[in-house]
Amino acid sequence: MTLYSGTTCPFSQRCRIVLYEKGMDFQIVDVDLFNKPEDLAVMNPYNQVPVLVERDLILYESNIINEYIDDRFPHPQLMPADPVMRARARLFLFRFERELFSNIETIEKGTQKQGDKSRAIIRDNLTQIAPVFVKQKFMLGEEFTMLDVAIAPLLWRLDHYGISVPKTGAPLMKYAERLFSRPAFIDALTASEKVMRK
Repeated sequence: MTLYSGTTCPFSQRCRIVLYEKGMDFQIVDVDLFNKPEDLAVMNPYNQVPVLVERDLILYESNIINEYIDDRFPHPQLMPADPVMRARARLFLFRFERELFSNIETIEKGTQKQGDKSRAIIRDNLTQIAPVFVKQKFMLGEEFTMLDVAIAPLLWRLDHYGISVPKTGAPLMKYAERLFSRPAFIDALTASEKVMRK
């Protein structure tokens, strides 16, 4: 199993976290996002990372890759076993993409004004979910799940993206520290990611 991963890509980081959480055999190929190898466009028509290759199977899009890994290597299980909870988890993942991660590209490539607007959207959405962590350790309760994997790269990059969470977001920042202290999270960090956070 080989993961083609961008060293600063938050979506690639998600997949690295899952691979390390599962503690399985895998290979990571670091892709320079400014000088992508030609075969990346052959594997993924969008010419983006992450890409997972296992024998004849080629997958792209981090949530699809992570669900495949979770199905293939079920211990520890990161998606809920119950169909209702699993559907809710997928809905949360979809909302993360639409309400949070869709703003990252604007912050990285847009104008200052566009970037500021996207920072405010992310800040406000994160502040809204902060109260959840007063009562529970992780996104869906006491167990670490795919939702925690999905949001962790964004929380790690808040300083890097110039997003400051208000005092009311304190429970969210405590939750972030719980995520960052997990061995799999630490092992999955690239050298470029380590310097993103003060």
